Amino acid sequence: MLTLFLVAIAVIWIIFAVVSDLRSREIPNWLNFSLIIFVLGIRFFYSVFNEDWSFFLWGLFGFSAFFLLANLLYFSRFFAGGDAKLMMALGPIIPLGASLFQNVKLSLGFLFLFLITGAIFGVVNIFYFSFKNFNTIKTDFVKNMKNRRRMFYAFMLFGLVLMILGLWEEIFFIFGVLLFILPSLLFYARAIDNNSLVQRINSNKLTEGDWLYQKVKVGKRFIEPTWDGLSKKDIELIKKNHKSVKIKIGIEFSPVFLISFLIFVYLYFYGIDLWNSFW
Repeated sequence: MLTLFLVAIAVIWIIFAVVSDLRSREIPNWLNFSLIIFVLGIRFFYSVFNEDWSFFLWGLFGFSAFFLLANLLYFSRFFAGGDAKLMMALGPIIPLGASLFQNVKLSLGFLFLFLITGAIFGVVNIFYFSFKNFNTIKTDFVKNMKNRRRMFYAFMLFGLVLMILGLWEEIFFIFGVLLFILPSLLFYARAIDNNSLVQRINSNKLTEGDWLYQKVKVGKRFIEPTWDGLSKKDIELIKKNHKSVKIKIGIEFSPVFLISFLIFVYLYFYGIDLWNSFW
């Protein structure tokens, strides 16, 4: 019953995070931190009442592991701040087992589901933006190909050489195919980034953490684009000097958390062990 209660709380909190992310491109800190405090608090009082600290300690274990993972993804620039904090918030919930091995399996199973769901989600978004802005993306793609054709041809040539070597050793053929198509994928992703994920918005609508597309001059200095996004001070300066600016809009990734967690919960309650399925 307690496990079901923790899962229900997590689902409700994640739904609020998704709604906030889709509406304002931001997941509030209070939402993530309150989930961490609430779940660890429940685990703590349950452990005190039953005089068994393992339930609380597994929550701390999950939080610590996901805290490290979230920071790794954030500083590697795979996650924005809100996504990283939401990953931390799920940490105390995932360890629903009674042993180290069980909880490691559950954590790895969730991460596997998260990666698969994230990959599918990313591909769907790429197709969506491709159809939405096909002409401008195609123009930018061709322009990039022409401007960097030496690099493009070098990758293709090296890829062909490896594919020929693959006639004797299969692994070379696989790497050859990847190198052959890599420049096209990179140029296409760059074209989508430049044409579908950039918007000009009114300065009054800027929010803390927004990513500038390019540096903006304010007075005698420039505000440079950074991974952490705009600060409140930056926004005030921009409002005084510019009516509008271009920002990069990242793809809202919070739905991946919700979908992955729901699949994880379904498999857990139906006793489907992903770990054994892999082997």
